[in-house]
Amino acid sequence: MDIRVTGLTKSYGISPALHGIDLDIKSGELLGLLGPSGSGKTTLLRIIAGLEQPSTGTVFFGTDDTSRLSVQERRVGFVFQHYALFRHMSVADNVAYGLRVRPRGKRPAEAEIVKRVADLLELVQLGAYGQRFPAQLSGGQRQRVALARALAVEPKVLLLDEPFGALDAKVRKDLRSWLRTIHDKTGHTTIFVTHDQDEALELSDRIAVLDKGRIDQLGVPDEIYDHPATPFIFGFIGESSRVPVTLTGGRIQFEGTTLPFNAEGLPDGPATLFVRPHDVAPVEPASGTLNGVVVAQRRVGATRRLEVALGAQRTIVEADLPALRAGETNKPVGLKLLNATVFAANGEVRYFRGPNIDPVVVRPPAFQRA
Repeated sequence: MDIRVTGLTKSYGISPALHGIDLDIKSGELLGLLGPSGSGKTTLLRIIAGLEQPSTGTVFFGTDDTSRLSVQERRVGFVFQHYALFRHMSVADNVAYGLRVRPRGKRPAEAEIVKRVADLLELVQLGAYGQRFPAQLSGGQRQRVALARALAVEPKVLLLDEPFGALDAKVRKDLRSWLRTIHDKTGHTTIFVTHDQDEALELSDRIAVLDKGRIDQLGVPDEIYDHPATPFIFGFIGESSRVPVTLTGGRIQFEGTTLPFNAEGLPDGPATLFVRPHDVAPVEPASGTLNGVVVAQRRVGATRRLEVALGAQRTIVEADLPALRAGETNKPVGLKLLNATVFAANGEVRYFRGPNIDPVVVRPPAFQRA
């Protein structure tokens, strides 16, 4: 089922929540709506579901204008963050609920309902849990029941609103992989809302990044992460450091140091350089490197994260080292730029992608083995 959103706006009183949203979602696609709290992603999802009406604009399911369709006629499966299961019903009865409340003429035979429930519980790996009650399940299991219930009504579209938001980190990670597998098996057009960047990058075929009621960028995960369209997206997606620089005659300068990138075509004036921790290699201070002092360090998974204060303004840039190495705090260090992104004051952007240098081979005197 293709979905097309055109000219969508939504206001609550004098407070606008969505500003002219245009969005095409392909049949069978898993689209992530990603953004901070208040960006409008849940409002957009609820309008697609028919739970709210837009101030202006239209949502099409295929060629059907949904403004003429009730919530039931849209045949949408909805999964909420907090499960919304009926506590007094068994797992099987929760899954069957949407089928049993249909009008008699559209209700499947009871034997068909029982079979469909059993098949769905097997699909979500809860085949032996049909007679249990929600209180007897873990949070992850409850969310699987909620998804099975949404799938039971054979929806045209599956909508998920922060489906893993109430779960702990380990369960969230497990369910992300599981949800992607379920989607690939069922082939439903699926839209899910999240503020978790890792979740969106791992699950989505495409991601729509929302900010202040607008879609700032729409693209595949690699495009969103590697070529963010705005400073907001670069700062929001993944970890990054922001460095104020100056563009002069096609060169990039930071406090008198000229960086080794060609910025011809970008207008002279102030600009912002963004780097991620893996985009910089700690080296001995030299010309052409961002030179500063290590002010702090911490363990981050398989790496050691250095915080380096640059220049007179003490701009903080984070850089990664192998975990078995440590930077000497308060010692000088240079940061060699492997990759960088520069946003000019007029909004133009330039992506610089250098050689993939492994920081492990860099052994400057300023560092010692841990």
